[in-house]
Amino acid sequence: MRSDIAFVLTILWIAVYATVIARILLRPQREPASRLAWLIAAIAVPVVGVVAYLLLGEARISAKRRARYRQIEAHLPHPSEKAAARRKLAKTPYAAPFALAETVNALPPTLGNRAHLAADGNAAIREMVADIDAAKSTVHLCFYIWLADNNGFRIKDALIRTAQRGVKVRVLADALGSRGFIRSAHWIALRNAGVDARIALPIGGLVWTLIRGRFDLRNHRKQLIVDNRIAWCGSQNLADPEFRIKSRYAPWIDIMTRWEGPVVRDCQFVFAADWESEHGDDISDLLGDAAEPPPAADPGIAAQVIGTGPNLSYPAMTACFTSLIHAARRELVITTPYFVPDEQLICALLDTARRGVATTMILPRRNDSRIVANTSRSYYEPLIAAGVRLYEFGPGLLHAKTMVVDGEVVLIGSANLDRRSFELNFENNILFADQRFAADIRARQDAYLAQSTPVTAETIANVGTVRRLWQNLVATLSPLL
Repeated sequence: MRSDIAFVLTILWIAVYATVIARILLRPQREPASRLAWLIAAIAVPVVGVVAYLLLGEARISAKRRARYRQIEAHLPHPSEKAAARRKLAKTPYAAPFALAETVNALPPTLGNRAHLAADGNAAIREMVADIDAAKSTVHLCFYIWLADNNGFRIKDALIRTAQRGVKVRVLADALGSRGFIRSAHWIALRNAGVDARIALPIGGLVWTLIRGRFDLRNHRKQLIVDNRIAWCGSQNLADPEFRIKSRYAPWIDIMTRWEGPVVRDCQFVFAADWESEHGDDISDLLGDAAEPPPAADPGIAAQVIGTGPNLSYPAMTACFTSLIHAARRELVITTPYFVPDEQLICALLDTARRGVATTMILPRRNDSRIVANTSRSYYEPLIAAGVRLYEFGPGLLHAKTMVVDGEVVLIGSANLDRRSFELNFENNILFADQRFAADIRARQDAYLAQSTPVTAETIANVGTVRRLWQNLVATLSPLL
């Protein structure tokens, strides 16, 4: 009897093992390094490798949720073609990144936009609170992390005040990033005040979550839309710069932008898709061309919304970053807290520096993820050799995600230059072309540079052998994450 059971279990294991190996080899959109890493893991340590692949090997969304995303995308109204914006961009060297970005959500670039850069994280919260308090019809908020601290309470209290005076307030908070706030009395207070507060990508039981899809597929977006007239986009969570859950890395340095004009309606589109995916009511009446605010008298800023996620058929965030990097002609300046590039991104950066573009990257000296920090540093030597000017920001964790090209085109938002943002997270970004507002972002980058230390070839040469081995090991394993 025992031999029969052992035989059946052996057959089942062989079937599972063969299926996983076949899936590793046949899965579409898998870059060669990642495919090879998983194949080696499955062969070298079969049981651990197979279990790890089943849990972490694919950005799996449950079939039910994937079908829901398709239905939502099919019924939400898309804006009409914006020929004037395309004509304006066609006269520049940067038409390609905007054209590629349009393939992500079918949201074309728009003209007549205006934007403002908040002075710092606390100022951004104060201004967002003022916008919420002034709302007349709707407030829509979606953030990854919401903490029960001063800034978190300021936003909560403003939402409650606004809901109590009859404004429709809809809120999404990520189940993992905001888990403490969601489990607190503050979440209940929001709902009791009439706020329609929903959990983004609920986790539920761990076993069931792992069966139906990865629990670490997160809604990493950070946006606020008020009255279909104002939109906030950037890197900041609803928290104090002291970021008390990880205070040893404080202050967290973020960047937030406030927008008016047609681009607001496209931010609303991204929120509407998220909202309906969590069984919220249909708000598509806010998305038609008739609902779009009139453009300013002057052409204003050419801006385009990019909402990426694991529901898309290709790694769109990587493609958008890479296309913009390749478009650089004179200067490329990047800030990101998490730098774990895939093959096409690192090649784009190296090639851009080698062809003479003044390429600068600013990363945090202290990172809340040791694995990410060491992976990032494993790329320092080839980057510096190619001519990239690398800096590490000292006073706190530089959390701003910015990319400025030639002082004219900027990509700003929630996405990092790492594999989580490329493959696992739902992100929101705005790509825009405007010299004046680009100069504001560029000046903020210079402020970061003034507080940063250059990383030189000598710095790299002084890194010990053991540290190099560790850095290269975690970088080698990064395709598995």
